[in-house]
Amino acid sequence: MTSRRVRIGIDTGGTFTDVVAVDEETGATTTTKTPSTPGNPADGFLAGVQKVLDLMDLTGDAVTAVSHGTTVATNQLLEGKLDRIGFITTEGYASVLEIARQSVPDGYGNSYFWVKPPRIVPADLVKTVGGRLDHSGAEVRPFDREQAVAAATFFKDAGITTVGVCFLHAYANDAHELAMLEVLRTEHPDCVVSISSGVLREYREYERSVTTLVDAAVKPKVGAYVTSIRERLDSLAPGVPFYVMKSNGGVLSAEEVVHQPITTMLSGPAAGALGAALIAQTAGFDRILTCDGGGTSTDVTVVIDGEPALTTEGTVGDYPSKIPMIDVVTVGAGGGSIAWLSPEGTLKVGPKSAGADPGPMCYPSRGPEPTVTDAHVVLGRIPPHLLGGEIPLSVDAARGGLGSLGGKLGLATEKTATGILEISAWNQANALRQVTVARGLDVRDFTLTTFGGSGSLLACRLMDILGLPRTLVPPNPGNVSAFGLLTVDVRNDYVQTMVAKHTALDADAVATAFGRLEEQAATALDGEGFARADQRMQRTADLRYVGQAFEVRVPVGDGPLDEVAAAFHAAHRQLYGYDFAADPRQAVEWVNLRVSGIGPIRRPDLVALPDRTEGTVADAVTGTRPVFFDDWTETPLYARTQLQPGDVVVGPAVVEEFGSTVPVHPGFTATVDSYSNLLLTKESSR
Repeated sequence: MTSRRVRIGIDTGGTFTDVVAVDEETGATTTTKTPSTPGNPADGFLAGVQKVLDLMDLTGDAVTAVSHGTTVATNQLLEGKLDRIGFITTEGYASVLEIARQSVPDGYGNSYFWVKPPRIVPADLVKTVGGRLDHSGAEVRPFDREQAVAAATFFKDAGITTVGVCFLHAYANDAHELAMLEVLRTEHPDCVVSISSGVLREYREYERSVTTLVDAAVKPKVGAYVTSIRERLDSLAPGVPFYVMKSNGGVLSAEEVVHQPITTMLSGPAAGALGAALIAQTAGFDRILTCDGGGTSTDVTVVIDGEPALTTEGTVGDYPSKIPMIDVVTVGAGGGSIAWLSPEGTLKVGPKSAGADPGPMCYPSRGPEPTVTDAHVVLGRIPPHLLGGEIPLSVDAARGGLGSLGGKLGLATEKTATGILEISAWNQANALRQVTVARGLDVRDFTLTTFGGSGSLLACRLMDILGLPRTLVPPNPGNVSAFGLLTVDVRNDYVQTMVAKHTALDADAVATAFGRLEEQAATALDGEGFARADQRMQRTADLRYVGQAFEVRVPVGDGPLDEVAAAFHAAHRQLYGYDFAADPRQAVEWVNLRVSGIGPIRRPDLVALPDRTEGTVADAVTGTRPVFFDDWTETPLYARTQLQPGDVVVGPAVVEEFGSTVPVHPGFTATVDSYSNLLLTKESSR
């Protein structure tokens, strides 16, 4: 039995599965990639575990924990591959899903030109049950057990094995939902059930209903996936703790995740944001924009003082999901994004992606349509292979595809490729503006941190478009999301709606409600093995001005509640440009109380290295290659693993490593800092 101990983080993406192992004694990291297996993601997961152990010459008994970021739930929703679901709600509210909200998506002038997407549950699979609670949780009419039995029997006879339950005001009192759950367990024991009071204890019945139904919809597939990995992992590392990343920036044991699968939405992007936050903060930057470029999409978020912004206004596909999630904006601008012509004859890029199979035209499997990766290959921005030669790329095949597309546009091949990259860069820039300018932040105050296999390819162009002062590219950028999984604490979120004007607020009632939420959080962390002395609780609250439809979240400290109201005024002013702090006529209203229970884990150590003591940066040059920037230029190629702290690479240049490539455009420089990060700056701004 080996004496070495390692923790492994695995992030499954649309194209590659990224793996990072950290030696618990030395803090040294080992990284690798393996192709994703969309047909059965568990195959790619186990292949990644075995591959990194082989690289370290270790066996499964050396593994102390495995953390996983998965897109199983997200992809199921985005692709619309949902089984038939039943919905049980309060009598008189059968049309809550059909009515939805009156808001019309951006880009539609008025509702006449917008067609609502299909409901997650069709009207014929909605059943209602008598019984009614008021907003305080008091019973107005008793629960109608006879109707409940009829609803359960209907779904059993119809072969519906997944059901969501959302009764009016269940956030204040879950008695009727628990009674319905008991009926379903008795009358339809094979049914998978989610109840709103267990998924989202928050008011707004439409969002609560959809969130509950999404949880129910993904529960069978996520449960089967996690259980399969658990069983196969036991054959390699018996009994090893297995954690799954949540969208709120925490992890949870696989045993618990199967009961709350909706919390795994966007888990990969969340891990990447946290990993990048730790890397950038260690390097001395506290305001960063993360740009995670993968094969299918690019995910961006904002991080201030090491904390990514959270939201409960997120959506996955067509479905609002009000669970706490890191505020990630996703745009279909990854390496596999397909370039195509609109009916009007204009060039478009994404959101459709070639994925891992068949992939871009330059891949051995030869996808039928040109992609962003093909454009980079044709322009020489990336080498004619991926993963250190594991995946050869055909420049001729890519050139043929782009030449055909360019012929339809009347453009030369190089101009077509440059146009594809320009559109992709502007798509990414617009996403970065959404998480900054649209949130009242100045994008120029931030350091861009790029990672993912394709995240750094357009970094110089993004700096030009947005006026960014610098870009930080971590070492092994393709594996930052997997690394982030090893920096994540166990975290559970709890919410309780308590609508009251600030001036009429009962401080004791607020303290009691927070206490109940904290006890729930503490009990859950007890089950995860954290001693009470090690647990941390974070209190926040959602506030608004009376009459507003949406809230602003602010922290709640140990001081008087007036401090919370003052923080709300300040946050409102930053977000919207105004506040009513000086106008007593405009009352402040509390809406939701929230508690996050955190079980801290030991983070990997990032060790500073000394500057180069012998040789020069020229020692890292491996050769040259023609690269097209504004024109074809014979460009030096640098092996990133040979660069040392203090080295400065002057553009034009291309820095290459196993899982990623960084083109340094003319007029830019890349400086290696003491943590082996590359810092890209424009020469005029240095």
